[in-house]
Amino acid sequence: MRFVVSSTALLSHLQSISKVINSKNTLPILDCFLLELNDSTLTLTAADTETRLVTSLEVNEVEGSGKLAINARNLLDPLKELPDQPLTFEINDDNLEIFIYFHNGKYNFIGQSGEEYPQPKELKDTAISLSIDPQILCTAINRTLFASADDELRPVMNGVYFDITTEDLTFVASDGHKLVRSKTLSVQGSERASFILPKKPANLLKSILPKESEVVTIKFDENNAYITMSSYTMTCRFIEGRYPNYNSVIPQNNPNKVVLDRLAFLNALKRVSVFSNPASSLVKLQLSDNKLLVSAQDIDFSTAAEETIPCQYEGTAMNIGFKSNFLIEILNNIPATEVSVELSDPSRAGLIFPVEKGDGEDLLMLLMPMMLND
Repeated sequence: MRFVVSSTALLSHLQSISKVINSKNTLPILDCFLLELNDSTLTLTAADTETRLVTSLEVNEVEGSGKLAINARNLLDPLKELPDQPLTFEINDDNLEIFIYFHNGKYNFIGQSGEEYPQPKELKDTAISLSIDPQILCTAINRTLFASADDELRPVMNGVYFDITTEDLTFVASDGHKLVRSKTLSVQGSERASFILPKKPANLLKSILPKESEVVTIKFDENNAYITMSSYTMTCRFIEGRYPNYNSVIPQNNPNKVVLDRLAFLNALKRVSVFSNPASSLVKLQLSDNKLLVSAQDIDFSTAAEETIPCQYEGTAMNIGFKSNFLIEILNNIPATEVSVELSDPSRAGLIFPVEKGDGEDLLMLLMPMMLND
């Protein structure tokens, strides 16, 4: 088997799929890339036990066909140091010895049989298909993923929940303290369905989707999905379990409403939170008469800070406490100049919305309060 390929093109494709490979694998062959040569198309695959990412590129001067597995480090590490030039791959089909020739040298190592590489699970006949614009999908994952959990006891919280109806598609993520719900009205399913996409494939999509321009197709059954893009195909296994009823935790009657500049609020929080107790990261928000007082203190070290921010406030005067790093994270992920914060009382969750609505998107972020000592 023989072919010639551009070193830059090969490196670009390998780097994009290499993030799938775990640092420690139960199956040694999963430390490898799978290379399949068919006519002038070289298909590259990287996988772990639950996620698989496939891409392909055109190669020249092809002789023969076949597939083999090559250790990822043997390919990636030297390629990173090579300038752009043609690489000639020559593979001995009998003993899988690989020679890679370039301008002023060669590499030589042994591959493994591609037949040993795990194959993806086939979808059931009952599989459902969903088509979505890549930028809508990318935006929704970016909005929600930060709020997902790392909780071994509640694995269903460790991903992004896709809630599909015949009217819209809702993306949800929560770690029990904060929750993000991004509803997309421009995407509908043919029937009611849902699944939980784990963090790893969600992060992979986050890096791939900005370069995509064609419609993404997600075909899925109860356990697995095939996500087809113009340059990549991803296969992944869902998180099993029932996602909590996210709508039930969103407070409905919130008479106290404040509208303020997002950046002014965010920057004040960053400054004031430096003086909060490191164990709790508690900041106090004091709302009254079109002004918001943001304060924090650390009694142990006798430090304190406060800042006043002008705002539009409708409601009764109230004090409420939040974990500053969670509130900063939420404000960093809202795409708006102004935000609206809706509160009912200091013991119930606060809702944060962008004042300017995104095109076809309904975004809501929720944060649980912390108890104030005074």
